[in-house]
Amino acid sequence: MVRDTLRSFREKPFAAYLVLGLGLMLVAPSAGSAQLSGTENGQWQYLGGDAGHTRYSTSGQITAANFENLEVAWQWDASSFGSSTSRATPTYFNGKLITVTGYRRHLIALNPADGELLWSHTEPNTWRWEYSMRAGYGKGVAYAQIDGRDVVYISTPGFFLHAIDANTGLPLENWGRPVPLPGFPETGVVDMVEDLIEGWGPWEDLNQPYDPNIGMPLTIGYITASSPPIVVNDVVVVGNSAEQGYNQSRIENVPGDILGYDARTGELLWKFHVIPRPGEFGHETWENDAWQWTGDVSSWAPMAADPELGIVYIPTNGATQDFYGGFRPGDNLFSTSLIALDVRTGERVWHYQLVHHDIWNYDTPTAPILMDVEVDGEIIPGVFQATKQAFVYSFNRETGEPIWPIEELPVPESNVPGEQLSPTQPHPTKPAPYDLQGRTEDHLIDYTPEIYAQALAIAEAGNYFAPFFNPPTHVGGDQGNSTPRICPGDTGGVNITGPAVADPVLGIMFITSHSGCGGRILEPGIDSSMDNDQQTGTTISQWINCRGGCAGGRAALAGRGGGRGAGAAAGGRGGGRGGRGGARVNPQSIDGLSIWKGPAGRISAIDMNTGEYLWVIPNGDASEAEQERLRNHPLLQGLDPALTNPGRGGHSAMVVTPTLLLASGQTADGTQNLFAIDKLTGERVGTVPLPGGTRYGMSSWSHEGRQYVMIQLNSGLAAMALPE
Repeated sequence: MVRDTLRSFREKPFAAYLVLGLGLMLVAPSAGSAQLSGTENGQWQYLGGDAGHTRYSTSGQITAANFENLEVAWQWDASSFGSSTSRATPTYFNGKLITVTGYRRHLIALNPADGELLWSHTEPNTWRWEYSMRAGYGKGVAYAQIDGRDVVYISTPGFFLHAIDANTGLPLENWGRPVPLPGFPETGVVDMVEDLIEGWGPWEDLNQPYDPNIGMPLTIGYITASSPPIVVNDVVVVGNSAEQGYNQSRIENVPGDILGYDARTGELLWKFHVIPRPGEFGHETWENDAWQWTGDVSSWAPMAADPELGIVYIPTNGATQDFYGGFRPGDNLFSTSLIALDVRTGERVWHYQLVHHDIWNYDTPTAPILMDVEVDGEIIPGVFQATKQAFVYSFNRETGEPIWPIEELPVPESNVPGEQLSPTQPHPTKPAPYDLQGRTEDHLIDYTPEIYAQALAIAEAGNYFAPFFNPPTHVGGDQGNSTPRICPGDTGGVNITGPAVADPVLGIMFITSHSGCGGRILEPGIDSSMDNDQQTGTTISQWINCRGGCAGGRAALAGRGGGRGAGAAAGGRGGGRGGRGGARVNPQSIDGLSIWKGPAGRISAIDMNTGEYLWVIPNGDASEAEQERLRNHPLLQGLDPALTNPGRGGHSAMVVTPTLLLASGQTADGTQNLFAIDKLTGERVGTVPLPGGTRYGMSSWSHEGRQYVMIQLNSGLAAMALPE
């Protein structure tokens, strides 16, 4: 097993972004111990490939030797279903390829061999769908075989659950209950809003008839869905999404309770309260009556599961609203947490709160990864959660015990009136952070003493340093018109645009991240232009995120080169929000040379048997213009030529095979490519062009003896394969 292979990033963060090729072999857990070891029989039965969401394909036809022979086998154009996004990863099972597309979240089946459309299913229109702010966010479907029949399940923007025969595209017979609206089938559907609000105080207090077209009145909240359900041991577990917290102006909302349904009948089996009610574990973490009427804490990110243990793992986001929580004092369980639930009963097995009283929008953005690892000679069933705050939290997935110690460390206080932050936040001791946390002297470029001195002078003069967990400030505060630097910002670190992946055989986790800082300043809610009659709730928050136009708002931060764009926050490549070229030079640079160590976007490989890094590489290649500018920079003359290629900001879509890590990225000429990367060294061993940019995920499966790599495009799908 690899031990002590990479010096700790905590001791010397980002000291090198070159490939740290180690040429070492890993010792994997023994085959007999592995419970979750990637996809089976060349299929892709879950959103993340397997129940553990590793995105590890056991198909091994594509190798480093033949990778550059890959070609587009077929391409499917989604335009007949309206505009689409690249969010959905198709599911492949028993010769069927099924996914969702478009803002209506159409369910479609394609021929895996040529992309021909076989059938489609569309939910009838409702007001609930029309209002949904996540209509185009569908990420895929759930699959199960029920009594020998292949069935797919989808949760929709209107928050209905459908069970569909995978062969015919027709609703499942004798399943669910009728929805009394025009166009809805008599079977194969469940109205989940009705189940969610049953017994919830604000709904019961209204004492009014339920309208399935509306769902719930906006005065008490709104619920929708983006990630698909997951089916575990014949239970369909459904998460949900709320209105984006950075757009919220009012304090009332519905809690995003987790629902469990019988996969055979559609019967509601259980409901887990993400905001604990009196007598339930965690209720004391709500120190006033906000638990009665505030909400969110949704599980908009995908879920993972261990069918053998009968546990489903739920990542959650923060409570209403993202950047101010003065009306909800306390740690606010189960917000921004990882929750392990018994899939048969919905009871909590264990949980860990990753951020107490979250006001940074550090919602848990990706599914946890499940795999067995060998730590100090002991086989541990692990669950690993990558986060926006650049930590991987590592637990025994059966007991919830941290694999390595997690320390509660002090963090800054808030100066926003009414806000009461937790004095500490959890900091894992291993692995070290994979991206920036705060901005300190350690993050400055130090290629030579002269370069470091100039970078330090610029950082001090611009007040660019910031502590980790730096909280938002407010208009009229002691900071004047200065917007606080929050590093990482609320785009991460990690985010849903680039899910982490893993090799469960070797115990390696691959994480794509970017070094994005942000800044948040709050304004009095009564003055906010963001509030309108389409907002959920009734009570305007005392403080609301300023969306621009208020004194000291986001414009001030952008003028200092610190906008939310990863390129700008990492030092930028030419001004504004990190754009390429242009007349302006980013103020956080020495004549165009970023004062911050890179790369702005990266892929990190971590041996989770030891918690140590194997390598870190840039995400793709910097543009030709940028590389030329850096090659000619007087301060870099005579230094390592690799410093002139810091890569690009943003995240990569990735999938793992027995021999390779496949990752999307751009080359210097701007071409969108698929890279083949050696898993042990980080060396790029192959490059093939893609028909377009891709984000949110990637998959690989085998159909009729041919391995395909599925590329998710904004315009549809492309299947890559070796020539026949």
